[in-house]
Amino acid sequence: MQKIIETGIKKYFQLRKYKFESWKKNALASQDFILFDLLNTAGNTQFGQEHDFEHITSYKKFKDTIPVSTYENIYPYIEKMLKGEQNILWPGFIQFFSKSSGTTNDVSKYIPVSHDALYKNNYSAGKDVYTIFFNNYKNSNLLENHGSVLSLGGSISQPNEKGIQIGDVSAIIMSQLPKWAGEYREPSIEVALMEHWKDKIPAIINDLKGKNITQISGIPTWFVSLFDEIKKQNPNISLAEMFPNMELFVHGAVAFEPYRALFEDFFPSENMKYLEVYNATEGFFAIQDIPEKKGEMLLLTDHGIFYEFISMDQYGTNNPKVIKLDDVVAGVDYAMIVTTNAGLWRYDIGDTICFTSLEPYRIKISGRTKHFINVFGEELMVGNADSAISEVSKKHNVSIENYTAGPVFMDEHGKGGHEWLIEFKTGAVDISTFAIDLDDSLKKLNSDYRAKRQDDIALQLPIVHGIFAGTFEKWMESRGKLGAQNKVPRLSNKRDYIESLLEI
Repeated sequence: MQKIIETGIKKYFQLRKYKFESWKKNALASQDFILFDLLNTAGNTQFGQEHDFEHITSYKKFKDTIPVSTYENIYPYIEKMLKGEQNILWPGFIQFFSKSSGTTNDVSKYIPVSHDALYKNNYSAGKDVYTIFFNNYKNSNLLENHGSVLSLGGSISQPNEKGIQIGDVSAIIMSQLPKWAGEYREPSIEVALMEHWKDKIPAIINDLKGKNITQISGIPTWFVSLFDEIKKQNPNISLAEMFPNMELFVHGAVAFEPYRALFEDFFPSENMKYLEVYNATEGFFAIQDIPEKKGEMLLLTDHGIFYEFISMDQYGTNNPKVIKLDDVVAGVDYAMIVTTNAGLWRYDIGDTICFTSLEPYRIKISGRTKHFINVFGEELMVGNADSAISEVSKKHNVSIENYTAGPVFMDEHGKGGHEWLIEFKTGAVDISTFAIDLDDSLKKLNSDYRAKRQDDIALQLPIVHGIFAGTFEKWMESRGKLGAQNKVPRLSNKRDYIESLLEI
């Protein structure tokens, strides 16, 4: 009977290919429909009444009526929702709020998660993940013998007196999973939603005994921590032997290339597959649909979210030009603006993306609108940094646990540069040679950086420090950000991160 169920689930996802292909081919029409569906649905909310949704009949009117917003702009509405008030940004009572990891701000942000957002966005996208996978790998054994996914979620609060729960978006999604999906994930929901990471790791390890784990899903950083602990407890057996049927890693939130060598060492089988997703606090936006196109993901255009874009050469100006999907150009870095089925209206999520294809619409995450270094006009983005770190690590045959970088401000002699803190996980490295190769790689990847490095006029050779193992984990813990939902900030225009890490 179990075999019949597993075969049926796999066949269901393979047959969904036709639905998947349909919205992929009709992206622009889907986006137009979603915009006006969102406006119609939220017309009687406080926000909808204040902005006269009833009379917004064109995209131009939409742009003219509703300004692009930040969290600070919409917080007065969210504050009311957190108090249990209904029909504010989205119809009805919002029970769940996802707490942001705070990578751009030390103050937590509370993002509404509606029933529509869970089912029409997150769970619909989750189905597409497996539709893509089972159609790319028709002979996969992912579900056989109760093959399950190991997912590292965050935590969620108990309902308060208003019935509201606050937690990491992964924990909210996990806590509301349909029963059939919950049957194929580990650890138990009680362990998965534990608050303290140091208590959660041993509980997860205990829960995994005797389980057939065929896939993992989550942020690479925290799987490294989990797998290190598993290896310590089981020094005489490899991870590949412990999980002999491991086949898939669905990863997101941070660039995977700096971690790829580590995971290929964990699971050296040619049978291991990697699939990237773009699942943020604000919504599930994109999925890698072609295995060979690393880092490129198909934009989800029929999942309850309307997208707009601001090119980074206009971002931050007084009157930036905002465009919808129809007008994007490949190869340009854009700040992404979303309108969601949880009540975020023209919301600047703080991420930058670049289109790699327009038929269909595929994107790469290029960085953060606030996570870059541009002290000297070098415009170094996270995507540049991740690619350079990955390239140089391969050249030096080392693996990187984590890194961050910030500016070295000019002294009285006009000398400035960048300072990098890198936690090397495996392999011996000559730091001075690594710094030179890192510099060369950044020059190739970023013409602005190359220009500023010319003849050491504005930028000097990067300063690179190799820091002790566990430094980033201690630092994240000291900031109250230890856990699977939190990410190490890669780049900053200030020295706050660098200086606090050097004090660890």
